[in-house]
Amino acid sequence: MKIKNLLGIRELESEDIIQILDTAALMKPIMETKNKKTNYLQGKILVTLFYEPSTRTRVSFELAAKYLGATTTNISTSTSSVVKGETLIDTARTLQAMGVDIVVMRHPMTASHRLLERHLDATIINAGDGINEHPTQALLDIFTMRQYKQRIKGLKVVIAGDILHSRVARSNIWGLTKLGAKVAVAGPSTLIPRDIEKLGVEVYNNVRDAAVDADVVMALRVQLERQKSGLFPSLREYSMYFGIDESVLEVAKDDVLVMHPGPVNRGVELPSSIMDASNSAIEEQVTNGVAVRMALLYLLTRGGDI
Repeated sequence: MKIKNLLGIRELESEDIIQILDTAALMKPIMETKNKKTNYLQGKILVTLFYEPSTRTRVSFELAAKYLGATTTNISTSTSSVVKGETLIDTARTLQAMGVDIVVMRHPMTASHRLLERHLDATIINAGDGINEHPTQALLDIFTMRQYKQRIKGLKVVIAGDILHSRVARSNIWGLTKLGAKVAVAGPSTLIPRDIEKLGVEVYNNVRDAAVDADVVMALRVQLERQKSGLFPSLREYSMYFGIDESVLEVAKDDVLVMHPGPVNRGVELPSSIMDASNSAIEEQVTNGVAVRMALLYLLTRGGDI
């Protein structure tokens, strides 16, 4: 994996993804030790630059960097010079002048990381750009699937919900199909992107039909902040027709794995009874997010050498 930046899953080869997953498996035991500090990134400076809210992604990147021995700092755009009108390019130049080594950025503009790449020598990791990609979420999702199922090739994975606005869905589709999984997407027709079947997925407007013989069912958050009104009647009706409930899971495989990238709207995408069940991997996804991000920081700052 001879790349410096991670801007998306789409540009990765299947071998790159496997290398990240294998490295994350080596990193995860570090989290289980009493002394979580290593010196792999000693002397490196990581900045998280988030133009949109985040808990899991931002904190897990900061913890991953600290476990590897890096120094971290967070730039909250609400209290930075961004509110004074500073452009992304000027922010990049400021970080460049400060000698930052790694920038993890979330931004509402699609392809914003490619703009940042042209003005910053540091390693850049995409923590979400608009409705385009969220590569590290997809990597941790795939890592979790492989942990529970011991494989990715041949799995049937159903991604259900707000596909239209989901950067998580896009990254997962690219990653899973590269590794040989069969992917189906399901949701209201108003929340399914036009021509998404060209990405190699099956499209359903009935979640129960999509879930037949599924190995993994992943629900997505309804992203009300990105939506115009009228895409579905109400949250109650959305939950009734497109939520993942027992009637959906009963047609999936007996050992179906339930996932969600978080945060979950309890009672909308998933009821608490399913979220907290033994076949739910939602909390494990959070744990695995730290391990996967540790692997990425390690690999990207070492030119892919393990």
